[in-house]
Amino acid sequence: MKLTDNCGAAVIARFLRARGVDRLFALCGGHIMPIWMRADFEGIRIIDVRDERAAVHMAQAHAELTGDLGVALVTAGPGLTNAITGIANAHVSRTPLLVLSGMPPNPQQGRGALQDLDHTRLVQSITRQARTVREPALILPELDEAVSRALGDGGDPGPVYLDFPTDTLRAEVPAVLQLPEHYRPKPRRMIRPSRQDVAAAVDLLWSAKRPLVISGRGARGAGSEVIALLDRLGAAYLDTGESRGLVPDDHPSTVAAMRGIAMAEADVVVTLGRRLDFQLAYGSPAVFANARFVRISDAVSELRDNRRGDVELLGTTSETLRELLDVAGNRTPATDAAWIEGLRTRHRERSQKFRESMAAIPDGADGGIHPNRLLGAVQERIGATAIAVIDGGDLLSFARVGLSAPAMLDPGPFGCIGVGVPYGIAASLAYPERPVFVVTGDGSFGFNAIEIDTAVRHKAPLVIIVANNGAWQIEVDDQKKTHGKVAGTRLQFADHAAMARAFGMHGERVTRADDLAGAIDRALANRPALIDVVVTTDAQSSDSKSGLAWVPDLQAVAAWDDAERRWRASS
Repeated sequence: MKLTDNCGAAVIARFLRARGVDRLFALCGGHIMPIWMRADFEGIRIIDVRDERAAVHMAQAHAELTGDLGVALVTAGPGLTNAITGIANAHVSRTPLLVLSGMPPNPQQGRGALQDLDHTRLVQSITRQARTVREPALILPELDEAVSRALGDGGDPGPVYLDFPTDTLRAEVPAVLQLPEHYRPKPRRMIRPSRQDVAAAVDLLWSAKRPLVISGRGARGAGSEVIALLDRLGAAYLDTGESRGLVPDDHPSTVAAMRGIAMAEADVVVTLGRRLDFQLAYGSPAVFANARFVRISDAVSELRDNRRGDVELLGTTSETLRELLDVAGNRTPATDAAWIEGLRTRHRERSQKFRESMAAIPDGADGGIHPNRLLGAVQERIGATAIAVIDGGDLLSFARVGLSAPAMLDPGPFGCIGVGVPYGIAASLAYPERPVFVVTGDGSFGFNAIEIDTAVRHKAPLVIIVANNGAWQIEVDDQKKTHGKVAGTRLQFADHAAMARAFGMHGERVTRADDLAGAIDRALANRPALIDVVVTTDAQSSDSKSGLAWVPDLQAVAAWDDAERRWRASS
């Protein structure tokens, strides 16, 4: 059936183009083919993938790295159900996504039509809005509202979902109802905080002896303002997975190697667009001792989760920090210089000692390369523009400390392993001039390994490095310690490089540490490329030692769980 220039699908495609969308991450299907073809007609690039989950993951990575809206197009029924993990990950990460899908024609719904499901009920709890658009005249206003919600206009940013029956996509939308106001891009709102709250925050921060700043999602794009605050206040600084690379590792406020002590000793903690979730011990006094909180965010959910702030500033992070500095003027902060210098000195000493150990750490008793030796070789080739994607459970624990780059992505607060390859593909297509490294465990790689086909077809210039220990290693370690046996957590030492070569990708297998440097250099010269590195099963990560795998009752890790129990008993 011929699609006209004013059919519903054409209106959707024109809307996307008008809003600056230059690519869709998608997997084809009959129910979405009208959108697919009109998007192609409008010159929107279609990154066609092998599984819908990967399409949504790619859209999320694109959004997080560029700051733009990410768009995924998935077909009805199993297409949407395949995408749900990706949507849930974006929901927890508060990433602005538009997910589009199709449905059977209106006359066939509820009669056993092909792939007939009530999609919106499936995704309502993990989206900012989920709607079926049946009336062609409402397509534009529904798209306009959905994108506003995705970008956090009036609430938390996050994924939105719209689907359309195929007869709606083919139906005419009267030109008179295609109002320019719905096509027109809307500027991001800058939210200014209350001046009263700003003054209260300045009084608290500038009187603090041991201030600590922790950044998250809401601090992206505010790097210069965050650095200005740190410089003026002389505060300690901790990043999180949501904001790695925001502040340079060599900035004097960075004390990542002293994370636990900084959290325990701080008297005022500033959260910048960051929830106090399991990664920050829910803000518990058992971990943060007697700290008072200043919460800053453009999203209410990041202002009052778990711990209320003495001051809570609802505002765009960059704007809020500028106002804080303006109100503070030349006021001298009360920061304890000896405290912060002590943290910095111990941070530098620990970091230097760790870096030196990475290059010299021996192989395991099984002959496998230590993960830190692998990460050290990668780190040596990460320059000023590189993007690093870390994926895995056990490997993520090593890489959080052993790998750093100007821009970084990881499985996020949802713990959604398997994102590495899709994230890396999207990153390398968004920034083809920048080196993109995906460092992933072999278990996590398996979730979306087939997307190496997507990387080859779309000439995505990334390097994938698989740390292959033939196991779900955190679970193996936990089973040995807790249960005395290993059951169902070992994998085979599969040759992932051979798989890559089968799809036309440069692939090498490395079994000797001395061969790492050459293999990485060859991979960079022959992108896309994959290196399969056999690593030891003897190495035990900090997460494995922390008790993360056995899921303690009160906190995410055993040390915090013990502290929580002691604090509750003493209260």
